[in-house]
Amino acid sequence: MPGTIDNPLTLDPRNQAPMNPTLSEIPARTSDDFASHQNRNLEMQLMPEALARAHMQQRLYEAEHERRSVRLLAARRLQRRAERASLRARRALAMAVMQ
Repeated sequence: MPGTIDNPLTLDPRNQAPMNPTLSEIPARTSDDFASHQNRNLEMQLMPEALARAHMQQRLYEAEHERRSVRLLAARRLQRRAERASLRARRALAMAVMQ
């Protein structure tokens, strides 16, 4: 029984069996195997692109969320300013009516 890669028969590399498989050990590949292998390779090549696209979508979402929150804060600030101006105008009108 020969050893395995993880558990070699001997630790001396000169005495280990060569790792070159013979033609009888290599399974014959059908066209379906080849197509699935090619598809898997294509998927592996496209993974970084998909990851970058997902990352950019996340960054765009965060930027849009940040813009919305900044606009909301500005709108609230303007609303408070308008309310204060309205109160000042009411007071001035009441003072004018009283005199």
